[in-house]
Amino acid sequence: MEPGEVIEYFHRKQILCAVIIDKKKNKYQLINENNREVSMSENRFIHVSQDRLDLKMGRDRLVRRLNEIASRRRELQMEINIKELWEVVYEEAAWFDVRTLAELSFGGEITDDHISAVRRAIFEDRIYFKFDIDRFYPNSPRLVEQIRIQIEEEEKRIQAVEQGARWLKQVHEAKGGEFPGVDSETVEVLKSYYLFGKESPHYAFAKEILKRAGLDIEEGPFYILTKLGIWSHDENLDLHRYQITNEFSPEVIKAAEELFLNARHGYHNHAYRRDLTHLNLITIDGQATQDFDDALSVEQEENGCRIGIHITDVSHFIPKGSVLDQEALVRASSIYMPDARITMLPPCLSEDLFSLRKGEDRPAISIMAHLDDTARVVDYEIFPSIIRVSRQLTYFDVNQIIEDDHDLALLYRMAQKLLRKRIHAGAIQLNIPEIYIRVDEQGEIVLKQVNQENPGRTLVSECMVLANWLAGNFLKDHDQPAIYRSQMEPRQRLVTGNGGSLYQNWMQRKFLNRVILDLEPQPHSALGLDVYVTFTSPIRKYFDLVTQRQLRAVLGLEDSYTKDELRHIVNLLEQPLSQIMQIQIRRTQYWILRYLERKIGEKEEALVLDRQRNHYLILLTAYLIETSLPLTCGLDLRPEDRIEVTIKRVDARSGTLTVAV
Repeated sequence: MEPGEVIEYFHRKQILCAVIIDKKKNKYQLINENNREVSMSENRFIHVSQDRLDLKMGRDRLVRRLNEIASRRRELQMEINIKELWEVVYEEAAWFDVRTLAELSFGGEITDDHISAVRRAIFEDRIYFKFDIDRFYPNSPRLVEQIRIQIEEEEKRIQAVEQGARWLKQVHEAKGGEFPGVDSETVEVLKSYYLFGKESPHYAFAKEILKRAGLDIEEGPFYILTKLGIWSHDENLDLHRYQITNEFSPEVIKAAEELFLNARHGYHNHAYRRDLTHLNLITIDGQATQDFDDALSVEQEENGCRIGIHITDVSHFIPKGSVLDQEALVRASSIYMPDARITMLPPCLSEDLFSLRKGEDRPAISIMAHLDDTARVVDYEIFPSIIRVSRQLTYFDVNQIIEDDHDLALLYRMAQKLLRKRIHAGAIQLNIPEIYIRVDEQGEIVLKQVNQENPGRTLVSECMVLANWLAGNFLKDHDQPAIYRSQMEPRQRLVTGNGGSLYQNWMQRKFLNRVILDLEPQPHSALGLDVYVTFTSPIRKYFDLVTQRQLRAVLGLEDSYTKDELRHIVNLLEQPLSQIMQIQIRRTQYWILRYLERKIGEKEEALVLDRQRNHYLILLTAYLIETSLPLTCGLDLRPEDRIEVTIKRVDARSGTLTVAV
């Protein structure tokens, strides 16, 4: 090719005309129709004209001539009906050169302008032909239709982007609470994008409309959704991510209401239930508890006492496979958070019919254990019963009256002995305070640290551990399949007995192995027991409901689960229970951080846990929340050091907590 020749090339999905000015090595120097100098190799040329331009005419005239050529070719392009051209040739299913297609389109003498016009028309259309620079192949009718649909969908997408961006901008600029009508499709797109990020099927679309609207691509969706009142500023995003709701379906509500109305007194006529309504039964729970699963009784005997652990018999009311049972299986567990509670079963059941409410008769599965003065279990029995709670106490109540209450004092003494026996057997009793945090009806955050080592909590905890251990032995001795809980020895022991510093207890928890669910009984090292199941919370936990059914099967009250059925249940519950644990931990941390947002600039005590590569890991002792302190803080610290830090920055939504010395 020589200087003066007119060529065409692609640039940003357009065909441009240019004239060759010079050649240097393997690249040609060009001036294009936009009066720009460009350099490119020959393989980028898509057409070379036979005519030449005289370079002596000067640059301005060259550019004018290039524009005249391009204009002629665009005018000829407008005369081409690509669909009609395709209809003439598609049945031959062969490659056609551009000159042949130009002859079919125009007839008569064919010039470079005609050839360029055909090429331009086909390149811009992209529906009826596929191409390879100088060759064109007609697409099949089926492929043509597919391409047309794709183009229509893309046009709809572009329109939706423009519409969504326009609506977002209107919401952003709206003042005084006067918003345009809600664009429900865009709202759902924003939710999905904010909750799932790159995993969202709407990721690219949402990002595009946010950019078009001039909004932050990370926090823009949350800003819009809260401004519209669709989400609150404290929205629990995990509930949306895992599609967890406090609402029950109409079918479940109907089943619950029918059960509530029809089953309140049916168990009184069952001769197999032992009447224990004469016993002084006590429930001990948190102040806000409404779903009472368990009650305790104690009777002084010579050389010991008889402790009763009575668990509400939920299985009596809910058959396996029923609507209510399936709902409980899907939910897996009740969820307890500082600002909300989501129950496994409808409240008319969990807080009424099944709940061990004071003065009301309830069916139960009772464990009566005879303990000697050393808290050794002499004998025990498990049986169905009818019970009536006479006192409903809180942990606080118990701690206040225990010295003057014979039954509570006796239970506490036995609980202490049971705990000592477990510790002697290798149990690890972590002495870590509990952070009690809740959000009241006015939105105020109430936070306090509660010592777990108080009489009320110790008493209840040890009685429940005793009940679960005895239930495990009962099922094992009767060769009844069950979901046993075990735990291997910790990777390292830092705590002996029930003592140790906060540092030792906190780090010990990190060294514990995860609990294993299995159908074969194995030792539970942290509890110091040879066998363990859980069945004391059947209102709140599906695993406990399953264990209760296996106990009832041994008692002849219903058919048992098979091992395969139990394995299936374990597999089904693994994911939802993991999600529930994450929700509860993250929501508690969120509200602790929200509480700390008001503490910016204040000093707090911190415990050094570890020195890592770029920072110290520390624990704010008043809130039991971990954060980091840069190694560049100017202090040479060691684990277990206590220091004072200043809270610099807190953002609960992002989970950020920054401190400095």
